[in-house]
Amino acid sequence: MMGNDLKTLVDQVIVARKSIRAFLETSIEPDVILDILDVAARAPSGSNVQPWKVYVLQGDAKDRLSEELKDVFNDPSKSALHHPEYTYYPNTWVEPFLSRRRKVGFDLYKLVGIARGESQKMHEQHAKNFDFFGAPVAIIFTIPRIMELGSWLDYGMFLQNMMIAAQARGLQTCPQAALINFHQIVAKHVGFSSEEQMVCSMCLGYEDPLAPENLIETERVRAREFTTFVS
Repeated sequence: MMGNDLKTLVDQVIVARKSIRAFLETSIEPDVILDILDVAARAPSGSNVQPWKVYVLQGDAKDRLSEELKDVFNDPSKSALHHPEYTYYPNTWVEPFLSRRRKVGFDLYKLVGIARGESQKMHEQHAKNFDFFGAPVAIIFTIPRIMELGSWLDYGMFLQNMMIAAQARGLQTCPQAALINFHQIVAKHVGFSSEEQMVCSMCLGYEDPLAPENLIETERVRAREFTTFVS
């Protein structure tokens, strides 16, 4: 493939990727998942340590995890006993990050018919995380506890590779931070050891084209707004 054609194809795949929040039930063969992960594993990592470990759940295994997660999430007394091992979001929100966060939330709620103040409906929408938004595949990512911040940065490149590789194959994804609150439940179901720390989870499947929540188009700041050329 010629240079310009390759550039166009790569750009199109990257730009087309978005987080999907409603999936079809269509199953995915394990070989397809392994193929995607093989491509993702070409991500760079410091000294080529490749700090990722991956657990794939489908069928009954995924359903069992979902049921326990939903049971705990929907019971405040149970949910209060669970805490994340790392803080994903800042403790104090400032601009412009606060406005960006609010916008994507309000845009999503508008698409699915949730008005401001409808806390129960918001809770139910958030609970869909624990059903993996109906995706046939749920993926759990862990990292060895001995790894430091550099390996977490490497991990982000691995995750991005995976999402782009899935997109190129007609599959969609949704990376999730919601499950890190319940890492102990996840560990019990997938069997990762105490020497591993959960990074995040991800849904994988085919987009439901009729679901209104999949119409959301998040905005991106143009490069000129966050880039400084130093001379």
